[in-house]
Amino acid sequence: MANLRLHKVEKNYGKGAILTEVSFSLRTGQILGIFGRNGSGKSTLLKILFGTVRADALDFEINGTPVANSKLFATRHLAYVPQHPFLPSSLRVRDVIPIYAASERAQDAIFYNPLVAKITAKRIGALSHGERKYFETILIANGPHPFLLLDEPFSMLDPLQIADLKLFLDTLKQEKGIILTDHYFEEVLQISDMALVLKQGKSFQITSEEDLGNFEYLRKRE
Repeated sequence: MANLRLHKVEKNYGKGAILTEVSFSLRTGQILGIFGRNGSGKSTLLKILFGTVRADALDFEINGTPVANSKLFATRHLAYVPQHPFLPSSLRVRDVIPIYAASERAQDAIFYNPLVAKITAKRIGALSHGERKYFETILIANGPHPFLLLDEPFSMLDPLQIADLKLFLDTLKQEKGIILTDHYFEEVLQISDMALVLKQGKSFQITSEEDLGNFEYLRKRE
């Protein structure tokens, strides 16, 4: 069982503090949902953990070993699916899979995913926004990394794709730890084992839709 712990992270852009007091722990077998208004630092946090954005201060460990910001990407413990498309538009789905999935087991898991199997002959650029987002998530999720970071995985998906992805992630967490952020708050709350909200650079644990209202992420219901 792998585990990670974020004790502290700080990130400033100019004179503005985006992240100041954020902390959590996660192990394989768990899904952590992260909420926050636009600009609260959700995507920045995921990029810091992945290693593509440098924090101003970071106290982070994987399996009890401290990891410096500059070494995070090289550890290959965390995979990351960004909110924006990243695959080359000119390649076909079936040609992309072997590039990202080295093992035969991983390739089969992707090729034979019921929704992916329908689009393997298409070029990436010919996929709908939902098909592309779904495929990118399945593709990266089947890698060997023990932790997976997902930025808005439900965005642009249709209801059937959302339902399928929720089932997939619930199964996947048996072997991975997953951190996801998305404005589809009901879906995130349903599949998360724990959740937190970012507000004014700090993280706060939450357990319900009512908590999201209390932290002004949602309108409070009358």
